[in-house]
Amino acid sequence: MSIKHLYLLLLLLLPGFATAQLVENFTDGNFTANPAWTGDVASFQVTNQQLQSNGPGVTGTQLQLSTPSQATTGTVWEFWANLRFATSSGNLADVWLIASQTDLKNTGNSGYFVRLGGTDDEVSLFRKDSTKSAVLVIDGANGTLASATNNLVRVRVTRTTANRWTLERDFTGGRNFVAEAAQPTDATYQRSVAVGVALLYSSANNRSFFFDDFAVTDATAPLLLRAVPASARLVDVAFNEALNVASASNLANYRLQSGAVPTAAQVLPNNPAVVRLAFGADFAATNVLEVRNVADLYGNLAAGPLQTTFAGAAVPPATPQVGELLITEIFADETPQVGLPLSEYIEIYNRSNRVISLGGVRLSKPGSTSAAILPDTAKLLPGQYAIVCGSTRVLQFATYGKVYGPTNFPSLNNGGDQLILRGRDGRTLFEVSYSDAWYGDAKKKDGGWSLEMVDTNNYCAGASNWTASTAAIGGTPGKANSVAAARPDATAPTLLRAVALNPTTVRLYFSEKLDSTSAAILSRYVLAAPSPAVTRAAPVAPDFRLVDLTLAAPLLASRSTTLTVQTATDCVGNASAPLQSATFALPEPAVSGDVVINELLFNPRVSAVRFVELLNRSPKFINLQGWQIANLKADGSGVDAKPLSAGPLVLAPGQVLAFSTNSSIIQSQYPTSTDVANLVQVASLPTFPEESTALLFNGSGIEQDRFAYSKKLHLSLLASQDGVSLERIRASGPTLGSNFHSAAGAVGYATPGSPNSQAQDAPGGDQELTVTPEVFTPDDDGLQDFTTLNYHLDQPGYAATVTVYDALGRLTRRLVRNETLPVNGFIQWDGIDDKGRKAAVGYYILHVELFRPSGGEKREYKKTVVLGARF
Repeated sequence: MSIKHLYLLLLLLLPGFATAQLVENFTDGNFTANPAWTGDVASFQVTNQQLQSNGPGVTGTQLQLSTPSQATTGTVWEFWANLRFATSSGNLADVWLIASQTDLKNTGNSGYFVRLGGTDDEVSLFRKDSTKSAVLVIDGANGTLASATNNLVRVRVTRTTANRWTLERDFTGGRNFVAEAAQPTDATYQRSVAVGVALLYSSANNRSFFFDDFAVTDATAPLLLRAVPASARLVDVAFNEALNVASASNLANYRLQSGAVPTAAQVLPNNPAVVRLAFGADFAATNVLEVRNVADLYGNLAAGPLQTTFAGAAVPPATPQVGELLITEIFADETPQVGLPLSEYIEIYNRSNRVISLGGVRLSKPGSTSAAILPDTAKLLPGQYAIVCGSTRVLQFATYGKVYGPTNFPSLNNGGDQLILRGRDGRTLFEVSYSDAWYGDAKKKDGGWSLEMVDTNNYCAGASNWTASTAAIGGTPGKANSVAAARPDATAPTLLRAVALNPTTVRLYFSEKLDSTSAAILSRYVLAAPSPAVTRAAPVAPDFRLVDLTLAAPLLASRSTTLTVQTATDCVGNASAPLQSATFALPEPAVSGDVVINELLFNPRVSAVRFVELLNRSPKFINLQGWQIANLKADGSGVDAKPLSAGPLVLAPGQVLAFSTNSSIIQSQYPTSTDVANLVQVASLPTFPEESTALLFNGSGIEQDRFAYSKKLHLSLLASQDGVSLERIRASGPTLGSNFHSAAGAVGYATPGSPNSQAQDAPGGDQELTVTPEVFTPDDDGLQDFTTLNYHLDQPGYAATVTVYDALGRLTRRLVRNETLPVNGFIQWDGIDDKGRKAAVGYYILHVELFRPSGGEKREYKKTVVLGARF
């Protein structure tokens, strides 16, 4: 008898191998029968009763060969291999133990494999999740396959029914196995269709892979996991592995402790580990099921009795109402892996005291043309949780509890998204607009952790009622949240603003979600006379923070009116105090110059943000929806434009709004000079380099204003320009550098959303030349920090030269030289001389020369001004 035949005999006599699913030693001289292997069959051969590679001698070639195998749990895999070459990242073998597809080269294949070789010349166990990169399950010792000609190894892998893995190897090819220390638990995949080998090699190694003695053994009986009623008389009985159909369909193998026996038993075609039992009478409130003599596919018999308890479904599941079916956990960013499966999911929860039907419930995102629809048989018991994930990811979550995998499961945006649950009739049952800012933890925000709802009774709340999971594995799919605590909502909603969308529609914005029924009560809304009456109130789905009012007659443009809300009730019942009000008007189109750049911070302090402030200097109410702020690109290739508002945003006459990417930082940087009500946070702003041109465009892309700015416009006496804004001096003046000045230090060097610290009214009267103020103190306190020479000329065409002399007639500063002037305007002096130093306290003469080239007319003026100081 040959050694190989003797080994086979010993193998078959080992405990458990009598129930082996697969034994392949190639003693029959082929791999096409008993069992049949498929794949790249032309690139393999049987040599001396061993499987040998025989592929093309081309570097980078990948080969695969597989044979059917359904064993997944309570299983032992064993094989012999010899790689007669130096292994590397381009020369290795993957021996698949569990595979979702027979084509092992398919990038969508999922399962587990043992890698021989690779960069670390090792024997390791990996998990493959569809199209993603393989994940180490057991990292074998490096350098164990280090020979250049003879890497001999026999490998044994065991997976218990508790999903604990063991990797053992014998580098002599015998059976004196040594186990790796790690014995992790991984339950991701519970189904398989094949085992096999996948090879990658360079040209010289095409015939250097040898395999033998494949054995796959399942010697453990099936385990009963749970029983879930599908209706008042149907119950789905779930096991940990696929069952033998004959034993699983035998009615005598099942009974309730009450004595009832099933009238039918069917293995589900889409899940051979689940048996659906039908009974002749409705279930009781509590039921104990006993199972006996059920076998798996390999003849392992569970004699039993196995027992599980389930609740009856005597009352038909109810249709969920608002506030009963919630999303309580969101897993949007699965990498890096902390412990949860590498798949997105949400968790839903029944917070009612009745069984609710999930049939026809739709999960979707706004704007999506498709929705994930839960099956008609789906339901949740009172207080029960369920996981909802992609249809191909159900098995990954099977051990965590109830799982539904509808098609069209939406992709969850890592940074934030809006998710909506709707009933079969289209009603909004629940809505959440999450953000990665809700984690409250910079590390967990980077991925691998779920967002969990804190208080399910405060389900309408947003960021204040969500936070990162504290569970060790990163989340709590299918069970109570790790952060669960009481966090009640005791705050009533407030009216934030009112906007006229068109002449007969007014939209109200509230601080939180409203009760949609009470929000539709018409008598709650009143417009001040003589404005038209309100004829309809329509809360806006899906989050009901908005209410649209329809008016009996059209509004007049820019005619201000006041709307009063008698009371408002949020979705958990908190009612506001009576008589909240907001003033608004129907906006009208702007023309160039109506809205201008009023203040610009282009050089923020470290860790701060930029802002730009706009001023409406017209008598109109102007809607900034669709407007953009931009700056010219340095290379001249165009503009860097960013939107200011995607929705309605009305700027009242004389109002300012400051736009930044973080209103909280603006408020903290300028706490005494900021008007929070006039701050608007946007997703992004242009880069605003130290020197450029800022541009303002309306919703049609027409330029409304431009400001050529640079750091040279700042007061030269500043110790630092960081965090100092440039402010418009005169609202009605042009958007030129001469009409801007550094914000005063006394107010913190910027006034976002507030009146400018350096604002100056134009002087009255019709004098040709005036100086305002006649005494100024350039000390950066926001009070007379500069003086202006104001001119009102009789006709256009004048050029001016303005020079400053001290009381002794010495040249101090050349302000302008031969500069063409408009009919009206001003020239600014900030008290700095031509050398960039602050001029001394005293009297100064402004020598003004006006010359009109077309007529040859020339005029000269002298104006006195005092540069003072505060003591």
